[in-house]
Amino acid sequence: MYQPRDYRKSFTDRLKWYNVCVEETDLMIGTDEDCSELVLKTVRTLRKEIYAAIRDNSEFLTSLVPVEYKGEGVVEAMVEAAKLAEVGPFAAVAGAINDMLAEKLMDKSKQIIIENGGDIYIKSDQDRLIGIYAGNSVLSGKFAIEIQKDLFPVGVCTSSATVGHSFSMGKADAAVVISKTCAVADAFATAFCNRIKKTEDIAPALEWVNGFDEVIGAVAIINDKIGAIGNIKLVKWN
Repeated sequence: MYQPRDYRKSFTDRLKWYNVCVEETDLMIGTDEDCSELVLKTVRTLRKEIYAAIRDNSEFLTSLVPVEYKGEGVVEAMVEAAKLAEVGPFAAVAGAINDMLAEKLMDKSKQIIIENGGDIYIKSDQDRLIGIYAGNSVLSGKFAIEIQKDLFPVGVCTSSATVGHSFSMGKADAAVVISKTCAVADAFATAFCNRIKKTEDIAPALEWVNGFDEVIGAVAIINDKIGAIGNIKLVKWN
């Protein structure tokens, strides 16, 4: 039976891998050297900033549409990404945390991979394969996105109506978006997934999300159907 975060067993690399958890934030990180102390300190600070925004405006947490809120750092990243994708700020929370962490780690490591609940930030000197987990779909784990090293850094974020606890208005087993920032990829993954309620929705949803300059590419899976668009390569994966 699939268990949450089972996909982490497939992480193979010469990097130093370590897990950092602070309340709901559960990260698996690969860097040149172990930077777990810096990551832990940074995550605690970022979460304090997010909590402060929630105390100041409860809609920052609950809204399913963009909100007007003046913030800095992680909060600003969430607000701006949400505006682009026309979703609530918390649709971008995992991606925004990844982006802020990457900034802190940039001087510490030439290679950075941050996985946060299926949302991934990647800075690498080699091509990477990102497997697509899609719940109970027969296509789950059968395909991967091959990303060329020239594209890095990127955010690769997945929204699903059948995997995890995040709220979705769609029915997709996996809606994946690749962007130059993880916050934007995270927000658009939510909006993308919301648009897919049946297999016939895949093509128009792909065209919609690919219409934004910020989006590099996208993949959708629902039931036994898959579709992809943009500057990415979809490959079979075992």
